[in-house]
Amino acid sequence: MGRNTRKRRSPLAVRAVAASAALAVAGGGLVWANFYASAGESSDQNNIKAAGAQVATIDCPDVGQQLTDVPDKARAGVDKELALLDQQVTEAYKRLADTRQAQAGDAGFVQNSIIGPLKSKRTATIDRININIKRAGGQETQGLDQLAGCEGVPAEADTAAGEGQGQNQGQDGGQNQGDDQNQGDGQDQGQDQGQDGGQDQGQNQGQAGNGPVAADFQDITQVQPNGGPQGVNGNGLPANGDGGSTGTFTTNCGTNENENRNSDNVIVAPGVSNGAQHQHDYVGNQDNDAFASDEQLAAADTTCQNQGDKSSYFWPVLRVQDGQDDIDANAPGGGQDGNVGTILQPAEAQLKFVGNKASDVVAMPQALRIITGDAKSLSNGLGNANTNWSCTGFEDRQLTDKYPICPEGSSVVRTSNFQSCWDGQNIDSANHRTHVDFVNADGSCDNGFQAIPQLQVRLVYDVDAPQIENGQVVNPFAVDSFPAELHKPITDHNDFINFFDENTMNQVVDCINSGQDCQ
Repeated sequence: MGRNTRKRRSPLAVRAVAASAALAVAGGGLVWANFYASAGESSDQNNIKAAGAQVATIDCPDVGQQLTDVPDKARAGVDKELALLDQQVTEAYKRLADTRQAQAGDAGFVQNSIIGPLKSKRTATIDRININIKRAGGQETQGLDQLAGCEGVPAEADTAAGEGQGQNQGQDGGQNQGDDQNQGDGQDQGQDQGQDGGQDQGQNQGQAGNGPVAADFQDITQVQPNGGPQGVNGNGLPANGDGGSTGTFTTNCGTNENENRNSDNVIVAPGVSNGAQHQHDYVGNQDNDAFASDEQLAAADTTCQNQGDKSSYFWPVLRVQDGQDDIDANAPGGGQDGNVGTILQPAEAQLKFVGNKASDVVAMPQALRIITGDAKSLSNGLGNANTNWSCTGFEDRQLTDKYPICPEGSSVVRTSNFQSCWDGQNIDSANHRTHVDFVNADGSCDNGFQAIPQLQVRLVYDVDAPQIENGQVVNPFAVDSFPAELHKPITDHNDFINFFDENTMNQVVDCINSGQDCQ
């Protein structure tokens, strides 16, 4: 099968990190740019500002999240068109980066030469999506054509992407995770970093010129305890507690010692090479790429010690932007999509299934697909975001919109608590969201959904803490992302496809419902 990118150990060429970083594009060239996005401004405001200020990024509506009723026969065609929309945006970003001189001499250049043609391409692609749906007997999604237009966001508009996001999370989620206004001594630091955000973006922070910036980091010792992983706005609450089904099932599938990686996503872009535009680490199932069928996945090898678990567990890789080339420096999903630096293998990858504090759980169906978090949450907003960042020894302090700066001897921790309510019928949905849901705080599931075992993934990384020097971040680490998402910590996400065999899944359920701790 195998388009999997296996990271070969070889001498790495060291690049000097320039004060203004560069974005690697197709053909190995470098273009100077800063992609620093902010969603939420109107097109008119952006166009007015763009006339007098350099456009830093392009903000496009996410068409896929609006598709909630796509016939099964249309899914493959629709998914390919959605992946094409992502590719079109990436091409527009690269053109934006490569035409700075022309933009400086013509205030209408971005609108006329980049955003306008992009809208035409997106209109044609959206039309094909509707055609696919109608040919399969479905109903056209109303207003989909209105999502074709994108916005040019000037550089000075990026303050909302740095400061505002953390403030909104504090207000909406009630967790004050990453809200610098409530961090005691961290208040001044957070404000300083937020104010530096404009300076940071103007100096093209990040090795590839599209983030992260100093304002994306927070000293974990300055964060007040907030109760452990909670996710964003209630997304990702732990489902287990002292009542209901109190058992656990832990599956040990390694830390990707096989270096099994690719930039596909068989859930959202089946049949599309580089559909994710960022690299994933895979543990468990070893045949997961864009072209894998359910039959192939069910028959694949697994790295899990329990051979009854052939599930696929995958997440965006974490890199340190250390000026070194990894194997994908000039490849799609790597340097060509602005993802650069040394890929870090987790020191630990803990995969645990837990119960529900209000009831027993039922078995997950084979081939059930769950995506938790949102790889496009900078552009889409926080509706599907689910991030928890912390450090070992400080896991009662969690950040959602900041990467942690850990003290010496402490390691970076990423935690994802998955959706654990299922509609009882579907293994997937058109937007890959609506067939599952997050559990309520009391353990209940809405809309008649059933409780299933909650997957909790805890990833630990041994990585040197980045340094903030004169408002600049030195040797930052960051998750891989779509180019438009600027390597923001809020874009972290995690993916799961269930391929436990029936007997093993029944053991998981029995163990959890009987209050045992099994593996």
